[in-house]
Amino acid sequence: MTRRIILLGAGNMGYAMLDGWLRQDPMLEVHVVEPVATLRGRADALGATTVPTLSDLPEGIQPDLVVLVVKPQMVAPILAKCGKFAGGHTTFLSVAAGITLGSMRAALPEAAPIIRCMPNTPAAIGEGMIVLCAGADVPSAARRFVQVLMASSGAVSWITDEAQMDAVTAISGSGPAYVFHFIEVLAEAGQSLGLPADTAAILAVQTIAGAGRMAVMSDASPSALRAQVTSPNGTTAAALAVLMQGQALKQLVERAALAAYARSIELGQES
Repeated sequence: MTRRIILLGAGNMGYAMLDGWLRQDPMLEVHVVEPVATLRGRADALGATTVPTLSDLPEGIQPDLVVLVVKPQMVAPILAKCGKFAGGHTTFLSVAAGITLGSMRAALPEAAPIIRCMPNTPAAIGEGMIVLCAGADVPSAARRFVQVLMASSGAVSWITDEAQMDAVTAISGSGPAYVFHFIEVLAEAGQSLGLPADTAAILAVQTIAGAGRMAVMSDASPSALRAQVTSPNGTTAAALAVLMQGQALKQLVERAALAAYARSIELGQES
């Protein structure tokens, strides 16, 4: 049986998800609603059917899944126009930060099963972290379908306590930006020690990529891996003495995560 999806929004995240879905299952029927012509064009190239507005979708279309990949403030207005998809077998999936299941239910003209999703940008290369939280009325078949879809973009985890989604946003949703910034400053530190910019950049990127992959593949904890590379009185120990002094780095990261967490809560309140 061919599954039908309506994807609302084909920006970078929407496009990455669409690419993963169609690579995994080319038989999927995906209709993309995207007002920007250039973004529709690249979705077309993947094999999706694209239209600029909801009203341009085929008459009587009934999807298995409606996926919203739009800014948080756009969720309620868009859902208000999706009444024709609610009240039946269609499940709604939203990736908007901070927008709760309850607020989405209130925005829909009729009741419908809803799932929240928090992916992150490495989904674009199939290495994302995707966290899902389903309403109590989401059928098990819909959960399985969404699980398979999202697995095309990376690792998938479900949570049962929706209140944890703000913390998920702060850690995995925003987390790639923290890592990219660390790569930036590590490369800049290399330059300050006399390395050419291109060499410092390569060293920083591959060091982070290799260490991350090692953490994924190893049975040892990050703490144990850190200890393995830290010889007593060696160069790494000297550096860690600075990074870990007074738990300065730990406290900085906690403050950053708390700021993202608080903003995620604010986005939900603003919607």
